[in-house]
Amino acid sequence: MSAASTCRTAAACAAALLLAGCASLAPPHQRPALPTPAIFPGAPPTGGAVATDTDWRSVFTDAGLRQLIETALANNRDLRIAVLNIEQARAQLQLRRADALPGVNAAGAGTVRSEPTSASPNVYTAGLGVTAYELDFFGRVKNLSDAARAQLLASEEARKTVHIGLVAAVASTWLALRADDEALDLIGQTLRTREESLALTRLKFEHGAASALEAQQARSLVEAARVARAQQQRQRATDAHALVQLVGTGATASVAAGATDAIPRLASLSLGPELAAGLPADLLERRPDIRQAEQQLVAASAHIGAARAAFFPRITLTGSAGSASTELSGLFKSGSWGWTFAPQLVLPIFDAGRNRANLDAAQVAREIAVAQYDKAVQTAFREVADALAGRSTWGEQLRAQQAQAQAEGERARLVELRYRHGAASLLDLLDAQRSLFAAQQAVLQAQLAQLQNRVTLYKVLGGGWDAAPAQAASR
Repeated sequence: MSAASTCRTAAACAAALLLAGCASLAPPHQRPALPTPAIFPGAPPTGGAVATDTDWRSVFTDAGLRQLIETALANNRDLRIAVLNIEQARAQLQLRRADALPGVNAAGAGTVRSEPTSASPNVYTAGLGVTAYELDFFGRVKNLSDAARAQLLASEEARKTVHIGLVAAVASTWLALRADDEALDLIGQTLRTREESLALTRLKFEHGAASALEAQQARSLVEAARVARAQQQRQRATDAHALVQLVGTGATASVAAGATDAIPRLASLSLGPELAAGLPADLLERRPDIRQAEQQLVAASAHIGAARAAFFPRITLTGSAGSASTELSGLFKSGSWGWTFAPQLVLPIFDAGRNRANLDAAQVAREIAVAQYDKAVQTAFREVADALAGRSTWGEQLRAQQAQAQAEGERARLVELRYRHGAASLLDLLDAQRSLFAAQQAVLQAQLAQLQNRVTLYKVLGGGWDAAPAQAASR
């Protein structure tokens, strides 16, 4: 073949490559309408820090808690899995992108014939070849690449979700451990008080100043306090084990001890700046789980384009260029150069409904992705609304319960004075002690709930995150 003919063929191939991928049959991506009210109930937009712009270190300021969170970000298995999922999705994207370019292979072959009538019994070839390269006129390969890219972005958003959730879970569990320690202190004080009452009642009983019924009532309260202590010790051990799992290390003793060091009590803890609630529409950009659902919707739309392209002709190119000879010794001699070019067009005529079923499945998958996106938005709206409701009510409840505990404490003090002077019955004293203990426990639980609500609000508003610890988790 002449040089001019070769140039014309190469130009035609280049033009075909430029035309490939110009068309796309995927439906254009449109973000579904917001399936929630325009504003959060009872929470008009106010000033404050934006959660996504607030680093977790500025929210959780305690040094021990910071260390636990950093350790968790470096060792937690869920976060490591999320990071590895990104690497897997990136490899899948590279595979899809490779389909858009022809693969060139070096090949050598030899054919030996024994037929006596064959003019050329032996054929030897060596050179470069392209096998079944698809010209993507209808966007099938491009849409599959777009779907892989959307899945990669979705996996990156999933990592952010795990990252934010892990920070919040460590902080919440650490706060629960602090509450467990304070509850154990409270139970210990209550147990000592009840044991003193029991000793006094027994003394009175021995001198005939108290009945056996009163002695048994005092003993019952002591045993109830011991039951509460055992329950609280079990709860603390459970919370410590949960924290160890979140942190991702086997140092159970060190993690448990880290929660009992000289750390401020719950009443003196504060968590970062006040966060702005914003509008529900802001969650579409703030929440990584919503962005993940949107990328999955993009991927589903791209799969529809690929399924539609299957109805149209598929054009593939196969070619090779190299040396050919009937003698192995003459394979690379002058004049042995040659090339082959074999385009192929395949038009589906009858496939027993396979392409139609594939398109139907892709369209249903997109509807599922839309529903999942709507669910993610609605879930985010409910979580934020619940957290905002907690922010507006836990403070008031805590103040009321503190006032109740103070009143119960004064009541218990006065009843004890009256009891010691014989002006009140043991039943009155035991009732006052029970009420005081319940009120003190309620205060502690309200303090924990208020702090954990702040952690939850930071999480549900999108949280702040940084990539460095997450990348370290993949190593």
